[in-house]
Amino acid sequence: MYKVLICDDQNISRRLFELFVSHSDRYEMVASIPSARAADTYCARFQVDLVLMDVVMKDGSDGLEAAARIKKNYPDTRVIIVTSMPEASYLERAKEIGADSFWYKELENEPLLEVMDRTMDGERVWPVAVPAVAIGMISSKDFTPSELMVLREVTRGSSNEEIAEALHLSVATVKTHINHMMQKTGFRNRTELAIEARVSGIVIP
Repeated sequence: MYKVLICDDQNISRRLFELFVSHSDRYEMVASIPSARAADTYCARFQVDLVLMDVVMKDGSDGLEAAARIKKNYPDTRVIIVTSMPEASYLERAKEIGADSFWYKELENEPLLEVMDRTMDGERVWPVAVPAVAIGMISSKDFTPSELMVLREVTRGSSNEEIAEALHLSVATVKTHINHMMQKTGFRNRTELAIEARVSGIVIP
């Protein structure tokens, strides 16, 4: 049986994953923890064949960073990134660090157990695209990649000058992107835009 480590700070998700594992004749749970901080320690101490790894943890630990450490130190351990956040960079980063598969909790049609089986059989399972989320009067798909980059900085509370410096843009270009996003969404100011973007998970600073 494959040994599974679950890392997820959401109690409901974690309990659901535990049920999936316990009712399967192919998997056995090593541990179920609410933080990514000690994930690689579990891999060092126990046999872990598969890790179900959330991305954003309440304690500030980063599931993608933990997954990168696991794939570097224990390359035979398979890692499935699981998240409810439609932040586009998560999918890109997961591929960069060598994660084996990716599954959206609330938005994925394929059952998690099928993704686990396919992953353990040597397949890499990736979503075709980041899920679209409504924000104001539009869908998140209506933002351009450049606008999303600026929006991510806006959610940090950065000024136009700070955003321009971070992204190597002119201040005028930053202002244009922000104005376009407010016009598209119908929000009255950048604070509303930032709050809705952060709550919806479209961008995570």
